[in-house]
Amino acid sequence: MATKPIKLKGAWDDGYALDFHIVRSEFMGYDERGHAVFDTERTELGELLFQLKYRDDTSVLKKIVKVACDFVVAWKIKPDCVIPVPPSKKGRRVQPVVEIANGIGASLKIAVCGKSVVKVKETPELKNITDYQERLNLLKGAYDIGDASLKGKTVLVVDDLYRSGATLNALAEALYKRGKVKTIYVLALTRTRSTS
Repeated sequence: MATKPIKLKGAWDDGYALDFHIVRSEFMGYDERGHAVFDTERTELGELLFQLKYRDDTSVLKKIVKVACDFVVAWKIKPDCVIPVPPSKKGRRVQPVVEIANGIGASLKIAVCGKSVVKVKETPELKNITDYQERLNLLKGAYDIGDASLKGKTVLVVDDLYRSGATLNALAEALYKRGKVKTIYVLALTRTRSTS
């Protein structure tokens, strides 16, 4: 699968999104319940992620993990562990980021340290909050480190969709300050075209 990696800047050492999430999206009007309807074309990876996240189609997981692993190998980084961003929506049958991080860890034989990062403050889903400062305020103090196992380690933090970087910046702050990690690499599968 072809991707177009995009460099991500933030409170981490190095980071990338593998591609944009959407190619184009056109507002079509409202449905009978008053919900906005869009005609959306996603990138190939964006479509796979959409199917996993919103259609519970786990058959696409293998393709997503493969493209992520291929990139990590080409990136030539050597993380000691993979950390999925803790999900903001708890009720999902399948937690996409956790499944992807587990797949990357298994394929590349890297430990997955998802239990080391604890979300200690409930936050709403951030997809509908466009103001960066508001996102930061909601995420302030949202993450803590559950044990001392990350001290001095190089970690790969995995997220599904990068928008403004607020979530990853808040998590990186907790990893550096309380987790005492040495190096943070960030891998987002896709990113929005707008960063607000």
